[in-house]
Amino acid sequence: MGRKVADMTRQLEDSASPIGSGSASPPGAARTDASRIGAGALAGIDRRSAIDAVRLRIGMAISLGLLKPGERLPDQEDVALGLSVSPITARRALASLADQGVVVRRRGRAGGTFVADEPPREVLAELTASPAESQAVNRLVDRRLLFECAVTHYAAVNATGEQLDELEQLTREMAESSDWSAYHQADEQFHQLVGTASCLGTAVGVYHETLAELYAYFIPYPIELLHKSNGDHVALVAALRAGDGDTAVEISRKHVDILHRSMFMGLAEDTA
Repeated sequence: MGRKVADMTRQLEDSASPIGSGSASPPGAARTDASRIGAGALAGIDRRSAIDAVRLRIGMAISLGLLKPGERLPDQEDVALGLSVSPITARRALASLADQGVVVRRRGRAGGTFVADEPPREVLAELTASPAESQAVNRLVDRRLLFECAVTHYAAVNATGEQLDELEQLTREMAESSDWSAYHQADEQFHQLVGTASCLGTAVGVYHETLAELYAYFIPYPIELLHKSNGDHVALVAALRAGDGDTAVEISRKHVDILHRSMFMGLAEDTA
C-alpha cells in the first residue's frame, strides 16, 4: 500500500499546475465566497452557461427521483451555496425553471420554491447531460481517486490535532444537516481540509482544483443518502487520529470510487 501511495503522490506532485480556470479555495471559503468555487467548470463540456448548468443539475435530480414532487428546495441563498454558484445565478436558474413549470413558487410563511407535482416531461428531457459530459465526469472521478488516496496517506502522517478536531466538527455538521445544501457545504470543507492537512505543498492546490471541478457536477441528493455517506467521513477521521494510513486510504478510495455509480451518470445508467 505504501509504495502505491508513494507512486500516486509523485504523479500528483508532478501535475502541480493549473488544470482548470477556477482557483483553489482554502478551507472555510465555501461559505464566504461560494460563487468562485468551480466557476470555470460550471459551463461543462458543452460550454453551457452557469445558469443552464444549474437548471440541468436540478432538472436531473428531479428526473432521477432524487428530488420528489412537492419537495421544498432550500432557500435561494442556500441553493447558491449548495451548488457553489453566485446568488444571482441561482435566482435566475430557479426563475427559469419556474417559468417552465418544473418548480413552483409559493408566498407566505410556508412558502418557498417546490418541485412541481407534475414537471413537464419534455422540459426534463432537455435537462440531461451529454454522453461527453458523463464520460468527462467519470474521468474527473478517476483523477480525484488518485489524488484522494495520496492526500489521505499524508494527512494520516501530518494532520495536526487542531485539524483533526475541525474535521470531526465538520462530520457533526453533516450529521445534523437537514438538507443537501448544508451538507454539501460542510462536505466540501471537509475534503479541502484533508488536502490541506496532507502538507503536500503546491500539489494541494491541484487537489483542490480537482475537487472544485467535480463539485461543479454534483446534484441534489436526499439527505438520508448523504447522512449515510457521512459514515465514511467519521471512519476516516478515526483512522487519521490513529495514524492508520492504510485504513484511511482504503476508506477514501471506496468513498470516491462509488461516485462512478452514485453521481448522475451512474444513476442514469441504472434507470436506463
